[in-house]
Amino acid sequence: MSKILMLCGDFGEDYEVMVPFQALQAVGHTVHAVAPDKKAGDYVMTAIHDFEGQQTYSEKPGHRFTLNAAFADVDPAAYDALVVPGGRAPEYLRMNSRVIEITRHFLAADKPVAAICHGAQLLAATGLIKGRRLSAYPACQVEVELAGAEYVGIAIDAAVTDGKLVSAPAWPAHPAWIAQFLAVLGTRISL
Repeated sequence: MSKILMLCGDFGEDYEVMVPFQALQAVGHTVHAVAPDKKAGDYVMTAIHDFEGQQTYSEKPGHRFTLNAAFADVDPAAYDALVVPGGRAPEYLRMNSRVIEITRHFLAADKPVAAICHGAQLLAATGLIKGRRLSAYPACQVEVELAGAEYVGIAIDAAVTDGKLVSAPAWPAHPAWIAQFLAVLGTRISL
């Protein structure tokens, strides 16, 4: 099975951090969740974003998500794939040069990458999504397009795959997003 890196930060969307972290492990993948300046056993605070009829999502306090690996020890070459959860964390993560370097490694090496919601902000900051097709939370459309990628406006519960890049607009897309990412990883589940 694959060894997967998950880039986290404070106020990442609760479900978009917890669900793929647990689901990927449940089917046998190793997932290392890291955040800048943090080590295994430290935590990041998550936020719960919901769609309650306003013009954008609402935000409520989420859970403390415990990291299981040290950011300082990350060697991206040792990982097979990358997961970039959404929420507000990507706007912080994209300002960290080491995070950008790590993310660029996966895109440049054409390794599987799964990004959801505002995760597209981090991908756009790498300068390596030009010509790609991806989805994201609709408010990220401008950043995706300014980075030279095609923003794919799809239903909130859908996902899109472009080569080894799997993306989706928000947590309601988990079933489609995770299923497509598992297909890209070559994961086989038998009943």
